[in-house]
Amino acid sequence: MRAIRVPATLMRGGTSKCWVFDADMLDELPVDVESVLLAAYGSDDPRQIDGVGGATSTTSKAMLVRPTNRPDADLEYTFGQVGIGAHSVEWGSNCGNCATAVGLYALQAGLVPAQVGRTGVRLFNTNTGARLRTTVDTPGGIVPEVGTATVPGVHAGGVAVDLAFIDPAGDTTGTLLPTGNARDLLGAIPATLVDAGAPAALIPAEALGLTGLETPEELLPRVEELAALRRAAALKMGLATPADPISYAVPKVGVVGPAASTDHDLAVRMISMHAPHPAIGLTSAVAIAAAATVPDGVVAELLAAQQDRQMLRIGTPSGVITARTEFDADGRLTGVALARAARRLAVAEVFVPIPAPALAAS
Repeated sequence: MRAIRVPATLMRGGTSKCWVFDADMLDELPVDVESVLLAAYGSDDPRQIDGVGGATSTTSKAMLVRPTNRPDADLEYTFGQVGIGAHSVEWGSNCGNCATAVGLYALQAGLVPAQVGRTGVRLFNTNTGARLRTTVDTPGGIVPEVGTATVPGVHAGGVAVDLAFIDPAGDTTGTLLPTGNARDLLGAIPATLVDAGAPAALIPAEALGLTGLETPEELLPRVEELAALRRAAALKMGLATPADPISYAVPKVGVVGPAASTDHDLAVRMISMHAPHPAIGLTSAVAIAAAATVPDGVVAELLAAQQDRQMLRIGTPSGVITARTEFDADGRLTGVALARAARRLAVAEVFVPIPAPALAAS
C-alpha cells in the first residue's frame, strides 16, 4: 500500500460540503478517478473514519472541475456522490449546492478573473448537461473570503452567491414531462414526474397518509416505501430498465403538502440517497419550481390559490428557501434562480492510500 498526494479544496456550498478537485490532474494519476475518490473518502466504512468524507449524503460529495472550450461556459464540472458504507460513486446526478461552491471556488482560485462590482461564472455540468450561472459580489475586483449571507439549514454566514439554472427543463430526458403526463400513477400513488434541475418524482403527502411537515426522523420509517416509488418512477421516466441496478439517487423523490403558515407556499420533504434530507437539494428545488408551472400537476394543485407563480417559497425541515422562475415572451421556462451562500473551508493535500499492485499495473 502506498499513499499518493492529491491537492483538493474543501468548500461549503449552501447546505452541502464538497471536496473540489482539478479534474485534469486526477486524469493524470496512475489509478482511475473513482478508485481515488473511494479511497480518499474512506467510502467502505459507513462512518468514513479513515477518509475525508463526511459520512452523510450532504457531506460525501466531490466536484471535478476543469476549463472548457464550450462557448456557453467558463468551466465544466463533474459531480460525484461518494458512497457511504458502499464501494461506489454515483455519477448520474447534479448538485446545485456544490455548484454554488464551485462558482466561488473558481474566483478564489483564479480560474475566472474577478470583475469590478459583480462577477459571473458560467458552469456546465457534465453529468446532466445542465448549464448554470453563479454571480458573486466582487467590490473593487476583490473576491471575498467571508460573508454574512445565510441559508436555511446553516447558521453560519458565507459569501452571497446567486445561482441560476439556465433552461433547466429536460436536461436529462429532453423534456420537462418525460412521460408526457401532468400526473402518473406509481402503483396506486399519484405523482408528477418532471425533469428540471434533476429528474424528480413529486408525490402528494395526502396519498401517503402524511402532511409534508414531518421531521426527518418522522419520515425515516417511510424511506423504503419512498425508495420503491423512486424505482417505479425511474422506470416510467425511462431512466432505468428492469434489468438495471436500483439507484438511490435518480430520480429525486419528494413528498409535497400544503403550507402550514404564511411564510411559505408549499411544504416539501425530500429523500436524499437513502435517508430524509435535512433541508432540500437545489436541483430538487428547481424541479419543484418547474413542477409548479405544470397545470393539473400535484404541485400546481397545492398552489391553486396562489397568484404569483414566479416566486415560490418552499418550506423544508430547515426553513424556507425561495425559487424565482424566469420565462420568455412565449411563457417558456428559461431559468430558475436561488439565493445561496458559500465559503472556502480548507485548501489541503489529501493522502490517498492505493494498493501497490494497482500502481504497478498502471
